[in-house]
Amino acid sequence: MAQKGDLMTVRSDIRVVDATLRDGGLVNNFEFTDEFVNALYRANVKAGVDYMEFGYKASKELFDVNKFGKWKFCNEEDIRAVVGDNNSDMKIAVMADVGRTDYETDIVDRSDSVIDLIRVATYIHQMPTAIRMVEDAKKKGYEVSCNIMAVSKAKESDLAQALEMLGNSPVDVIYLVDSYGSLVPEQVRRLSEQYLEVGEKYGKQIGIHAHNNQQLAFANTIEALSNGVSYLDATMNGMGRGCGNCSMELLLSFLKNPQYNVYPIFRFLQNQILPLRESGVVWGYDIPYLLTGKLNQHPRAAIEAVKQGRTDYAEFYTELLENE
Repeated sequence: MAQKGDLMTVRSDIRVVDATLRDGGLVNNFEFTDEFVNALYRANVKAGVDYMEFGYKASKELFDVNKFGKWKFCNEEDIRAVVGDNNSDMKIAVMADVGRTDYETDIVDRSDSVIDLIRVATYIHQMPTAIRMVEDAKKKGYEVSCNIMAVSKAKESDLAQALEMLGNSPVDVIYLVDSYGSLVPEQVRRLSEQYLEVGEKYGKQIGIHAHNNQQLAFANTIEALSNGVSYLDATMNGMGRGCGNCSMELLLSFLKNPQYNVYPIFRFLQNQILPLRESGVVWGYDIPYLLTGKLNQHPRAAIEAVKQGRTDYAEFYTELLENE
């Protein structure tokens, strides 16, 4: 598949999605201050970001509301307290995890909500339920994406079937998700070609959500971009689970579309992200994340190792090998 555009090309199909509150919330139990969230919203609007993901629509039956910040649940009134009626060009998104969301009751009709996009997150084996959630959200009037998680672990035949199922569904965007941060650009190119073929066949847009275990989240994102992927996830200073994600400041500095203005992002980093880091909230590249990424393993062991301050990297690597 030929490269789509070049370094000077402005592509009208590109959509930048800020996932700071949702992926970043996995770092601090979604306990963001109101000041942080309001500043993030204003920064994204001023920067020309296309979508801001506020967090999860998590089930209050499964998760104790007293143990998480409000962006684990994204109540309508909480979002409106920040955005009002969202009189801006930026759209509002939330994520709904298969098996962890009471979607039939907690996701109301679009006419009664300030949310624009429902992002359904699923593993391959949950695809039938994911399709039902996509159909439910679409029937309620939303834009809908589907994030196939842990694609680096998926069997080729299973992934092909899942993509066909989504192609035949009313979903708008299909996401390539490198949950374990194990993919390198060559693999991202091959996978994005596979996704894009399905997208072209069924009239779907394709997105990418990258993790930074091998310091490749930005490289993988622009590799997918050059191949024709349109929806690009990023977070402020890469804030996200474990090693984090593609950094918004890198992505907006790379994109040449005059719609995007990176200056408000730098102000947000200075005024909000730096104090958050100084308060002890930890994310970003570290050797344990490299090792789980290299071995294509879930980052939970690396997250625990970083929490413990482990620097016995060789021993940790051996432990991971024993779990292969």
